[in-house]
Amino acid sequence: MSAETPVADGQFTLRRQQFRAWRGTRPFWAGLFVLLSGLPIAYFPYANLQIGHLTLAMATTAGAGSLIIGVLLVVLGVSLWFQKHVRVFAGVAAILLALVSIPVSNLGGFLIGFFLALVGGAMAVAWAPGPPPAGQLAAHATTGTGEAPGAMDHDTTVLRPVDGADQPNDLSGTNPANGANGRHSAG
Repeated sequence: MSAETPVADGQFTLRRQQFRAWRGTRPFWAGLFVLLSGLPIAYFPYANLQIGHLTLAMATTAGAGSLIIGVLLVVLGVSLWFQKHVRVFAGVAAILLALVSIPVSNLGGFLIGFFLALVGGAMAVAWAPGPPPAGQLAAHATTGTGEAPGAMDHDTTVLRPVDGADQPNDLSGTNPANGANGRHSAG
């Protein structure tokens, strides 16, 4: 069996392709960064570091605030995965929570959670859905069976001639070609 021999798609390959298609339709990496940013922000205020027989407690007076910020960031990360239409809100909220975590939660989880939340929030705000794949376009194309009248023009951005005349379809009276020059005449 050579390297060029095609192999039948197995269950793993099929699931990987399905995950890849799902991941491509939403701000996946932004959601992952925002989700991961909540973990150090929520964890470090409650962590105890053991150095030999010396216990170093990182607890702060705002431990509850750190926990709330961390949980909110995790929830925002998951919502970016499953509710992609809230991407701008979730991105801005993640950036604001990252900024609030600096004074509240040990410099934003020792700057790890802070930077992850900033990058993830910026990626969420900047993400835009791409065009649907060609297979979906063919499935949603109209065939002309009762959808709209045959003479209807679907392109409404360009003025079309009326009844075969060479005049543009401008009913506003503001076209310079008809002598109105942008002004309406009264009477």
